Amino acid sequence: MAAATSCSLRAKRLLLEPRFEGYKLSLEPLACYRLGLADAVAEVKLRDDQYTLDHMRAFGMYNYLHLDSWSQDNVYYVDQSGRVMNLSVTLDTSLQKPREVFRLPADLTACDNRLCASVYFPSSTWVTLSDGTGRLYLIKTGKRGDSASEKWEIVFNEELGSPFIVAHSVSLVKSGTHSVAVLLLRVEKDELDTKGSGFHVTLEWVTIAEMSKEGDHQYEICRKRVLQGKSVPHYAAIEPSGDGLMILSYKPFKSIQQEEEKLVENDDAKTANEKKDPLYYWQQTEDDVTITIHIPQDITKDDIKVHFSPENIRVTLKDQPPLMEGKLHSSVDHESCTWIIKENKSLEISLIKKNEGLRWPELIIGDTNGELIMDTEMSECLMHLTSEEMNPNPEKENPPCNAQELEECDAFLEDSATLCRFDGDTLQVTHVINLGSNQYLFSAVVDPREMPCFCLRHDVDALLWQPHPDQPENMWEHIATFNALGYVQASKQDKKFMACAPDYSYSALCECLRRVFIYRQPAPLSTVLYNRKEGRQVGQVAKQLVATLEANDPILGFQATNERLFVLTAKTLFLIKVNTGN
Repeated sequence: MAAATSCSLRAKRLLLEPRFEGYKLSLEPLACYRLGLADAVAEVKLRDDQYTLDHMRAFGMYNYLHLDSWSQDNVYYVDQSGRVMNLSVTLDTSLQKPREVFRLPADLTACDNRLCASVYFPSSTWVTLSDGTGRLYLIKTGKRGDSASEKWEIVFNEELGSPFIVAHSVSLVKSGTHSVAVLLLRVEKDELDTKGSGFHVTLEWVTIAEMSKEGDHQYEICRKRVLQGKSVPHYAAIEPSGDGLMILSYKPFKSIQQEEEKLVENDDAKTANEKKDPLYYWQQTEDDVTITIHIPQDITKDDIKVHFSPENIRVTLKDQPPLMEGKLHSSVDHESCTWIIKENKSLEISLIKKNEGLRWPELIIGDTNGELIMDTEMSECLMHLTSEEMNPNPEKENPPCNAQELEECDAFLEDSATLCRFDGDTLQVTHVINLGSNQYLFSAVVDPREMPCFCLRHDVDALLWQPHPDQPENMWEHIATFNALGYVQASKQDKKFMACAPDYSYSALCECLRRVFIYRQPAPLSTVLYNRKEGRQVGQVAKQLVATLEANDPILGFQATNERLFVLTAKTLFLIKVNTGN
């Protein structure tokens, strides 16, 4: 098995602005339009048994508004009647009511453990949809956004076990056969996890392909692959070719098949090399070594033979093979060595060291049948480091380590996220990046024919990265920088969603209620402006804009296009005009 290639992200210096001076609050008005919804959004709140952080990340912070990246004037949501509703924008000042494009056949409210319905657009004419009860739909839509030609037709639907959400999907053609690869995300109870959260996360990679049977073309599942991890991935996407998968997460993901094979190998190894109880125990001081051997009840003093020599020892019981025999680590005074039988039917042997003060790392050279017991003096010296109390005696000469005193640089490596690429056939990790302190911020689709981009914090900035799985030398390309966004977003304690325009002209974030913050890229000034501290002329200024929505309901969905922002609450859809179209 080949080891994964360790990679790194290389930022483009030309896209960085080290002299960025911050955002200037702009009071320019933002055109904001609102549409009341005929039926409320089908929001599914977390149940009492969905109490972990992973449940919150996967389902509690779910984005209920779905942008069609193939036709950016179209957004979709699912309402409480099980209808997939579409808003197609042609003119902001003349908005039509959202229209129904599809109705889920099943009654969603009948399922007690359902999740939110999820939608993904793998191509301009295909949709993958989960109703939240465990059923997956593959739908052919025709040209979306055009009411005359758009018709949603189910070509595949099947129950796939416990409820899931669709994390990603791609449409591809190989050897003349069309298929759709779908990534399903679940958070499931883990009975074997007694020390952690009690749950694990699974990513099921399902491939649905067109099959020809007796002249009839139909879609069927041709392959399933499952990966399992201990944290909800921030980013998970299938490559456009279907040859691989990329996952960005805090905890690693592994193939279920590989884990089962590994468990079998471990069980075999454990059976073959089952650890036995030590034949003897030994401890030492600076002057002597004491060996304790448990002996059978029927053994008497006459059955025991112990032979001492300056550098060797041999112990036998009756006519059996030697219980212990070999060369000692260091010389002993063999004439002063003794042995006795204790009341608890154990044989105790005392060896007197010739070289006083020398600590022995082992008793008999190469013998692994014994176990060293730390002596009382040594244990007392180390006791302050192994106390079960956080700080049992702060006045002591050697106080214990206090985790609250650790610096940021002392953080455990496990707290940093990794980005892994998995091979589609073997599900082995082929490339891995340790992201360290580069915090994940959000993902965005810049080009629907490519994989989704992901945005990471680098120092104070936010850098947008585009995966290129077909370019091994440039697999992750730095394509845009949002100046100081990493620093700015850290101050927004109530932030819920983040997004950016596909043309990188602005980034935006929204809070749980009402407020939306927009951060434009630096633009040339129409007037002369000077930096007072440095006395130099400023050529560009980056503007921050704030929009406050007239709504009391929490924000459930948030999407950005080049021209506008879409914001969804339970009963209202807002459109914020950010840029003017060309």
